Amino acid sequence: MKKIVVTCPVRDQVEDILSQSDLDVLYFDSEEPVEYQQIKDAAIDAEGLLCMLYDRIDAGLIGAAPSLKVISSVSTGLNHIDLEKAKERGIVVTHTPGILTEATADLGWALLMATTRRTAEGDRFCREGRFRGWRHHLLIGQDIYNSTLGIFGMGRIGAAIARRAKGFNMRVIYHNRTKSPYEDEVGATWVDFETLLRESDHLVISAPLTPQTEGRFGAEEFRAMKPSATLINIGRGPIVKEHELAEAINSGEIWGAGLDVYEREPEIDSLLMNTPRVVLLPHIGSASGDTRRRMARAAATDLIKVLRGEEPIYPARL
Repeated sequence: MKKIVVTCPVRDQVEDILSQSDLDVLYFDSEEPVEYQQIKDAAIDAEGLLCMLYDRIDAGLIGAAPSLKVISSVSTGLNHIDLEKAKERGIVVTHTPGILTEATADLGWALLMATTRRTAEGDRFCREGRFRGWRHHLLIGQDIYNSTLGIFGMGRIGAAIARRAKGFNMRVIYHNRTKSPYEDEVGATWVDFETLLRESDHLVISAPLTPQTEGRFGAEEFRAMKPSATLINIGRGPIVKEHELAEAINSGEIWGAGLDVYEREPEIDSLLMNTPRVVLLPHIGSASGDTRRRMARAAATDLIKVLRGEEPIYPARL
C-alpha cells in the first residue's frame, strides 16, 4: 500500500478523495502545527505528503524520506519547501494557486478600509466605554474614493484588488518587473517603482517573496511615499521591514498600515504592535470556509494524480 501523510486538519474535506483501497493515510488532525520531527518520522516510508504553509519541508526531511514521490501543499506560496532538494530527488511538488485569489483580495480590501477609516480603533474605542457622542476630530481617517491605488505585484491577486477599485473610482497604478497581462482588463497603468511610491495614496503589496522583493520596503521607500499614504501587505511578510515601517508611521513619513503577514511570523515587531493607525491580522487572507475547502481538495486531487502517474493540475515550477 502507498502511504500518505496529511499534516493538516483537513480530514473531513479530503477523506473521500484519499479513501482508496491502495492507500494507507496517516492524518495529523491537530489544529496546531505538527512538530517537525513528527512529520520527518512519519514521512520515512511515505510516498505522498499533504502539507501546509507552516510545515518546514526542508532538505533534511526530504532526504529522510527515500520513497517520497509527491509533496502537495495547501498553499500558494512554497517558501516552506526546499524546491531544489525536491527537484534533485525527482519529487513532484504541487500547490494551490488561484483558488485563494478572491478571498485574499477581499481581505486586502478589508484591511485597506479598516486602516484608512480606523474601524479597528473605533471598535476598541466603543468597547472600552470611551464613546461620549459625536466629536469633530474623533478618529479622522483617509479617503479611498477618487484616490490613487498602487499595487506592488500585479498577478492574480493584484488584478483582483484592482477590479474592486473600479467601484471606488480609483486611479490604479502598479509595478512589476514586466507588464502584467491583466493591465488592460483592470484598467491599470504600469509605472516604475519610484513613481509607485511617490504617487500612491494607498499601496497594496501582493507580490510573492523572491530575492528581489525581500526587504523591498524599508526606511528609504517610506520616506519617498506621501505622508498621507497607507501601506497594506497581503503578499509576504519579509517584503516589508516592520520596524522601519513602525518608525515611518510614528515619525509621520507615512500615515498608517494594515498587515496580514509578517517579517518573522508569527513574531510581530514590538514597536509595530504599539504604533497607532496600524491594523494587524493573523494571516487570514484565504480564511473563508469555501476557499480553504477547495484548496485542500485541489491539493489532495493533485497528490493522487501524481501517485497514479498522471500530470498534476497545479505543479510548482522547480
